Amino acid sequence: MKTNTRITLALLVTLAFSLLHHRAAAQDLPGKRDSITSAVLKEKRIIQVVLPRNYKPGSKEKYDVLYVLDDGNTRTINNVQQFIEDEAYMPPTIIVGVLNTDRNRDFLPTHVADTKTSGGADKFLQFFKDELIPYVNKTYPSNGDNTIFGHSFGGVFVTYALITEPQLFKSYIAADPSYWWDSGIMVKMTAAKLASLADLDKTFYISGREGEAFSGMGIPPMEDLLKKAAPKGLTWKVIAYPDETHGSVRLKSMYDGLKFSYAGYRTNGVSFHPMSGIVLKDKPIKVWYFEDTTKVRYTTDGTEPTAASPLIRPNNIITGPTTFKAKLFASRDRYNKAATGTFKEGTYLPAAPDAGGMKQGGFNYAYYEGTWDKLPDFSKLSPVKTGIADSTFDINKMPRQDNFGLLITGQLEVKQDGYYVFLLNSDDGSKFYIGNQLLIDDDGLHGDGDYKSYILPLQKGFYPIRIAYFQKDGGRSLNLTYITPFTMSFKRSSPIPLWLQYGAR
Repeated sequence: MKTNTRITLALLVTLAFSLLHHRAAAQDLPGKRDSITSAVLKEKRIIQVVLPRNYKPGSKEKYDVLYVLDDGNTRTINNVQQFIEDEAYMPPTIIVGVLNTDRNRDFLPTHVADTKTSGGADKFLQFFKDELIPYVNKTYPSNGDNTIFGHSFGGVFVTYALITEPQLFKSYIAADPSYWWDSGIMVKMTAAKLASLADLDKTFYISGREGEAFSGMGIPPMEDLLKKAAPKGLTWKVIAYPDETHGSVRLKSMYDGLKFSYAGYRTNGVSFHPMSGIVLKDKPIKVWYFEDTTKVRYTTDGTEPTAASPLIRPNNIITGPTTFKAKLFASRDRYNKAATGTFKEGTYLPAAPDAGGMKQGGFNYAYYEGTWDKLPDFSKLSPVKTGIADSTFDINKMPRQDNFGLLITGQLEVKQDGYYVFLLNSDDGSKFYIGNQLLIDDDGLHGDGDYKSYILPLQKGFYPIRIAYFQKDGGRSLNLTYITPFTMSFKRSSPIPLWLQYGAR
């Protein structure tokens, strides 16, 4: 009988890797060991559950769940997930590692004579559907949003799950899947059911290795099928990594696969700058967007952006009064983010010809003590301390580190007519005024997240400014920067120089 050496080699590699998984099972794994007595599989199944680091017993918070096939993948994917979470590419997640008993039986959808126990994927999938996922949802703080990762034969099972029970998981990651199995049966099965995945909003990530290994695993036919027939609502990607082995390819597959599954996720909001302001007639301005533009849509007529709206650009021109709306479309709708900016048509704010007897070198500050959840009316309070916010001024050197407030006032000198963008960021709340006009409101209890910004036209002269700030507890910060007509083309903000700050002495 003639033997296909390419498939035989792939099978040997897969079997060798299976032994590595069994050895890994004896090692300590992160998280908690749990078990289910399965009526479907007629055996006790061990799972390893890793809860998010920020989980607090008794909390009502719920988390996405990442199901991981093969014992040896649990530790690695836990480290990768934590790294991605720390980089704000995915949320805190429960990891459920499903320990092996018989990979050939559980992962493979068809029986082949020389692999005696193969062909039990249908029962293993039923175990997930009827027993494992319901158990995890009942026992742990799951929100029902599931991802599954599988490598080699596990990647075959991931694909089988996608086309057979697509409702079980939102995202499917198949690392170097053995699509050569049973003369490429997985590709044929996928072709027959691919159309049924239309409009289900799923993600499917397939990885492999460059060169002969890519063909040897049978991945090209699956890629060709997806190129020709992937339905609307199935977001997919196939990638071949250079200089990797069947085992080492898991690491990049985990990292890139999870990022792909959570494309568009971010902890902060959608930020464009300026976020609102005053526009002069016949003097257009630019609204800048500094992050990935491929998933953010925008409108300028006040309507809600949709997936059909134009993609935001790094520079977006506004020529008059506009309601500018931007929306980030993440792979999971609940992580979508939106922001709205209102730009009104107006004129230059009038400037004073001089600083009104104030002296150069820093604004004035008044320091208050009290416990607030939002900014108080400082006009009704008596300051504990006053001074000049000069080069030695530091909010971290106030008499208190918590439960205090600041009111900073003075005159800002403007040297050039034109548009100015002011940016404010604080922990906790703050507000910024020019004259009696509130430009930026960042009040309330919060960390030092995104900057808020405002654009307006100013003329050469002096403008009264006021910054109100309070700190309750935890971290503290207060940052006011601006962009002048001269630095507008560089999109670069900087603190207001002391020589343009005037205060009472």
